[in-house]
Amino acid sequence: MKHSLVLLAVPCLLAAAAPAYAQLSVSNAWIRYLLPSVPAGGYMTLHNDSESDAILTGASSPDCGTLMLHKSEDKSGTEMMVKVDSIKVPAHGEVKFEQGGYHLMCMKPNMKLDERVPVTLKFKDGTALLLTMPVYGPAGPSGQ
Repeated sequence: MKHSLVLLAVPCLLAAAAPAYAQLSVSNAWIRYLLPSVPAGGYMTLHNDSESDAILTGASSPDCGTLMLHKSEDKSGTEMMVKVDSIKVPAHGEVKFEQGGYHLMCMKPNMKLDERVPVTLKFKDGTALLLTMPVYGPAGPSGQ
């Protein structure tokens, strides 16, 4: 399921780059929410149908105290979550944000099950991709 997206180019900064990023889309977006005291995880597939790579550099949401780009990694048999500064979405490619890999980490979540949370994805060229992500419990969309 693809979600409605709005693309905003920062006026007068990098307007020439906006058409390439207009070819970004998101599918299967959702947030895994447990409790307000437990970080929530954001998952999706980010598609890039443009001729150039897109560099995701951050994310924000009014429903998160902080929203960060994270990646789960196995370090000597111990799974760890580490903050990443950027994620490359290759031209004509996609990046999956999923449990055990890249994900959005929402610290101090302020949300409820079954609501939709606004999220802004920020890119290196100054553009932003706005979307809404449905909130599910531990089982995710399939458990609803």
